[in-house]
Parts: sequence; C-alpha cells; structure tokens
Amino acid sequence: MKTRITCLCPGKPIRRERAEAVMALATAEFPQVDLSFHPQCFEVHGHFAGDDATRRDAFVATANDPDVDAIWFAMGGYGSNRIAAPAIAALTQPARNKTYLGYSDAGTMLGALYRNNIGRPVHGPLAGDIRRDGGEDAARRVLRFLSGEGVPLEAGLDERPAVAFNLMTLAMLCGTDLMPDLTGHVVLVEEVAEHLYATDRLFFHISQHLRGIAGLRLGRVSHVPENDRPFGMTEEEIARYWCERSGIPYLGRADIGHDAANAIVPFGVAQGALGA
Repeated sequence: MKTRITCLCPGKPIRRERAEAVMALATAEFPQVDLSFHPQCFEVHGHFAGDDATRRDAFVATANDPDVDAIWFAMGGYGSNRIAAPAIAALTQPARNKTYLGYSDAGTMLGALYRNNIGRPVHGPLAGDIRRDGGEDAARRVLRFLSGEGVPLEAGLDERPAVAFNLMTLAMLCGTDLMPDLTGHVVLVEEVAEHLYATDRLFFHISQHLRGIAGLRLGRVSHVPENDRPFGMTEEEIARYWCERSGIPYLGRADIGHDAANAIVPFGVAQGALGA
C-alpha cells in the first residue's frame, strides 16, 4: 500500500517549478509514495497562499481525510498563526492518525498540534527546500521518513522529549493559546535573516517562558544582516547568556537550520519513522 502524502502551504505559496521538481523526484525514486500538492499551494492572495479561509479549509479537509497519511508543509513564510486556532478546533479523529512535517513558520501548526495531542508533529525540511543546495537529498530524507523507512534523526536526540522551532516562530507562540507545555523538554532553536540584536531580543522573550525545560540547544543562525555597529556577542554567547540568566541548562549546538542539512526532529520522544 502506498503512503499518501499531501503538501500544503499554511503561509506563503510554493512556486510551481519547485513543486514539479519534488513531484518528479518522488515519481522517479519513491514508487511507494503517492505525493500530491493541494491546489491551495499555488493560490496567491497578497503574501499568502490563498486567503485565511482558503488556507484553513485546505488544512482541515486534508487533515480530516482518512486516506491521507501525512501532511508535508511545502513552504514557510508568515501566515500559519492566522489559521491555526480555527483549524485545530475543526479537526476530527482522522487528523490524529497523521504525521505533520515542516519547519519555519509551519512550526506554529506543529506547536498547536502538539499542544492538543493531535497526530505526530515533526520538524524537518519543507518541500520547497528542494531549491537549496542539497535540496534533493533533503526531499529524499523526508520522503523516506514519511514512507516508513528508517532515516537518521538529529544526532543529539536522546530519551528526553524534544521539540524544534525557528526562534521567531517560538517567540510568537509563547504566551498564546497555541503554545504547548514544554516542561521537561529539550528545546532546539534556529534562526535566519535576523540581526544579532533581534536574536538577543527573541532570547530575552522566550527565556521567560521556557523555565522548567530540560535544556536548550542552538541550531544554525544564518544570513545575519550587518548592523551599523557590531553587536558584540556571537549567537552562542547570546544563547548562553539568556539561558544562564533564566536558569535554563544550555546543552550545546543542534543540527537544524534554514538549509538543506536541516535535521529531522520528531516532537516528543523520538520513535523513528512513520508508524514506529
């Protein structure tokens, strides 16, 4: 039986040529997978892949479809927070039997699902990452994982529950009705395209909400813009500073980031591939 995977865009749309590249790879190399892109992925409504109702309804219909095994988020880009709460409220039993995989802004959906104990949220490459250097290997890693093959997970995972988020996404979740209880978790964070002073500000915020976690690990902080003056601390020094100030154990680096090497991190205690 094939694993049926549907791609959705809860934030911004994916370009058709990127979706076609993923489809071609899946067709050529993964006969055990039935992959599709929901038409919503190509809608354009300003910044978004369709208006809020379009994106919400596509997610709800796909999550509630008992014939779909997994939802693979195709792109990040701001927007998931606008649909997450009403979408979660509309989910039914079939939604609890799925894997949901992505990162960046899609972490809002993963966090909301995890908070509500719905399905198997997983941090991992987006379908649109095929455009990056090494993107085909990233897509292969996800397709193997979602079809039940054993694949390497983030190397630092252990017996403790873990989650992984983009730092900005996690900061926006903190204090909202979508934020999961992360007590006892190892929290992995990464960031892209933010000034270091903004990264410091984000750590100031999340550190107030993460007391009680098992520890924090820092992924890659990439494409940092140049400011008019040096910030004076590296990203790791920032993370260590706020962890120490808040009593959060700093546990070192993590292999996640806005790149094709972005590792797979199942939320909770890692159980390997789909169905494990």
